[in-house]
Amino acid sequence: MNIGIVCYPTFGGSGVVATELGMALADKGHKVHFITYSQPFRLNTFNENLFYHEVSVNDYPLFDYQPYESVLASKIVDVAIYEKLDILHVHYAIPHASVAYLAQQILISRGIKLPYITTLHGTDITLVGQDPAFEPVIFFSLNNSNAITSVSESLKNDTLNTFKINKAIQVIPNFIKIEEYEKIQFRCHRKQFANDDEKTLIHISNFRKVKRVEDVLRVFDIVRKQVPCKLILVGDGPERPAIDRLCRELDTCNGIISVGKIANPKEVLSIADLFILPSETESFGLSALEAMASKVPVISTNTGGIPELNMHGKTGYLSAVGDFQDMAKNCIQLLSNEASLAQFKKQAFERAKAFDIQQILPKYEQLYENLI
Repeated sequence: MNIGIVCYPTFGGSGVVATELGMALADKGHKVHFITYSQPFRLNTFNENLFYHEVSVNDYPLFDYQPYESVLASKIVDVAIYEKLDILHVHYAIPHASVAYLAQQILISRGIKLPYITTLHGTDITLVGQDPAFEPVIFFSLNNSNAITSVSESLKNDTLNTFKINKAIQVIPNFIKIEEYEKIQFRCHRKQFANDDEKTLIHISNFRKVKRVEDVLRVFDIVRKQVPCKLILVGDGPERPAIDRLCRELDTCNGIISVGKIANPKEVLSIADLFILPSETESFGLSALEAMASKVPVISTNTGGIPELNMHGKTGYLSAVGDFQDMAKNCIQLLSNEASLAQFKKQAFERAKAFDIQQILPKYEQLYENLI
């Protein structure tokens, strides 16, 4: 098949999933064309079946806001015609679903049929999508998608409840390549981050308010008083100043290692004992899945799609949003019992296997073939 993929190329779950999906499809012999404004950060491999088409928006002084959607639609039309696309897969509804519909209609006027799939990833529905200004466009473009997929049952239900669309939504969860976690080559070592008698906690996110990174620091502050440990923060974002202030207020800065944005966190996850995910909402929790694939139990909230992934009392523990004291209690309970921690690590890895790309990829391929 000849597949077009539209996604955001920046750090974030939707871009990661779209890129990994495209690379897996290319490995199976499909031709995959990424159409976006910059090269996706995970698209760092050579494959004769992978192509990148950059969307360039000229800076016209007439516009306060450059018409990215129009340029993107034109680029999709161009790639569809000259690369003979069979199908278009757009990730994140805003604005990609409406852009895909516009491109589809332009192509119909030229006698070309190009079905498109919209994959919902979370904040396009639960956060940005809640803005009434977007509602008519999202409602229309989703209802006119040839197929809709969601990364979790929770997100599917949120979408149906919010927009009352009359289109079926197929749940195809996020995924990882489990073999990559079994073959990690270590360039960094645990001793660079923590002493032999210390445990390591880790949090990975884009440091937005919805991630509640301050709760991570509060959990760490409680845990460190009972269990010697260090906290590794991976990522960056708008909440960084607030995190720095709280770190100084709690006097925990000496125990926190901030490593910034990392394109591929497998290696740093491999030295962690627990992963902390206190998000206010998560449609799936891709970072938690990556942790579990690294044999790291997850201490998380019980919101959104997380309970579909993290099994309470088996792969980690679930707490109510904002209850950092319960999360800290669960951390201490696991870290204080080596046998229990080892069992949770094993169970987390076994759970992650259910989300291996080899289990998920055929679902997308079947969907493409049905629409084509």
